[in-house]
Amino acid sequence: MTDLSALKMVYFLGIGGIGMSALARYFVGKGATVSGYDRTPTALTDQMISEGMKIHFKDDIKLVPKKIDLVIYTPAIPEENEQYRYFIRNKIPMKKRAEVLGMITSSFKSIAIAGTHGKTTTSTMIAHFLRSAKMNHLAFLGGISKNYGTNFLTYQSAQSKEWRQSPGGGTVHFHEPVYCVVEADEYDRSFLQLNPDIAVITSADPDHLDIYQNYEFLKNSFADFTSKIREQGSLVMKLNTPVKPVRNHFFYDYSYALNQEATFFAKNIRLKDGLIHFDFSTPTEIISNMILGVPGMFNLENAIAALAVGYLLGISKTLLTKSLRSYLGVRRRFDLQICRKDFIYIDDYAHHPEEIKACLNAVRELFPGKKMTVIFQPHLFSRTKDLVDEFARSLELADNLLLLDIYPAREKPIAGVSSQLLLKKINKKTKKIIKKKDIISELTDHKPEVLVTLGAGDIDQLVDPIFKTFTTQR
Repeated sequence: MTDLSALKMVYFLGIGGIGMSALARYFVGKGATVSGYDRTPTALTDQMISEGMKIHFKDDIKLVPKKIDLVIYTPAIPEENEQYRYFIRNKIPMKKRAEVLGMITSSFKSIAIAGTHGKTTTSTMIAHFLRSAKMNHLAFLGGISKNYGTNFLTYQSAQSKEWRQSPGGGTVHFHEPVYCVVEADEYDRSFLQLNPDIAVITSADPDHLDIYQNYEFLKNSFADFTSKIREQGSLVMKLNTPVKPVRNHFFYDYSYALNQEATFFAKNIRLKDGLIHFDFSTPTEIISNMILGVPGMFNLENAIAALAVGYLLGISKTLLTKSLRSYLGVRRRFDLQICRKDFIYIDDYAHHPEEIKACLNAVRELFPGKKMTVIFQPHLFSRTKDLVDEFARSLELADNLLLLDIYPAREKPIAGVSSQLLLKKINKKTKKIIKKKDIISELTDHKPEVLVTLGAGDIDQLVDPIFKTFTTQR
């Protein structure tokens, strides 16, 4: 087995991915030299380079450093990748990202958040609660926390310092952080590498059907994930999620819900000045007058899951209330870029029909009566093919729809699957397919009241141009 603490040179194939970059930052923090490859430069890779990582964007083995101790890669890297083939030929140690995360988390009391949507917000909230409570932790997040400006968090209190006498004299020993927060990714059944003390399941909707033969297989994989919970651990699962836990040993079971009675749920929900106020019901008490720092009922549902974990960890109700109010959200998760009387712009990572529906309904709640223009970039040919009807129904919530071409990510095209196929399914008159290069002129000519950009591909490259265009046009 690889000794992660002994690694001096770590190389990442796909280093710019949000999950990979968090892992890369972990190894930098451990003192390793980190380098890697990705297809295209982004704001995130620019930041990582400024943090001391060496990153290149050409699939060329001449750019690979010598004396690599470990290569970490994602399933998104194709087998025809020249570097991947080079590492295989030369028998350089390689591990998938999920396997390395499993090795890291095994040393801590881990909190793993699974679900086809809701993982990142819930994980980031839990990490924020831990930081606010000054509890030792690591957190590998699937998005950039707006509170901390990173997707990798670590905290170690001064009180965790312990003096130990050794034959050579006194030395200072710092304990490792106690808790490790990690997103448990269902893609490629990666979450089965984890053995959490607390597991959260936020949802189990049909997705990744290119990997899972059918929906039953997906649900069974979530059930298998529950079997990985450690003895005397805890499962916190959204009420009515179609997953039957597998019990190889004893663990505690808790349910949560937005506004239905469960182990943990919200009561007396009300909207004041754009913010959600509510009372949080726990098994022992009701915590009154909590305020969520970010908008949207879907965020409140995620908050109930995160608060449940905070409660189980023994964080005080005063601190939970305070830290929930100070939570600022995650970049590209209902990310309010511009908010003026004449123009509102929200950017969101939503790429599944349920996520799109939740996001657009939240926009309606916040800005009733305003016409909403949505720009959507479908993510993956397989997902578009499998969920085309569901995507169509969700996107019909828009008043005006601009549809970009499908972002392929790791996939090759599928015959007959295109944005045109999706467009035909959408029962709206105000809809069209558009190229990214034409977006700014389209928006300038037909300035919307509310604009929403949605997608998990490279649609994020439009955020800055849109922001700059509409902050100069007052």
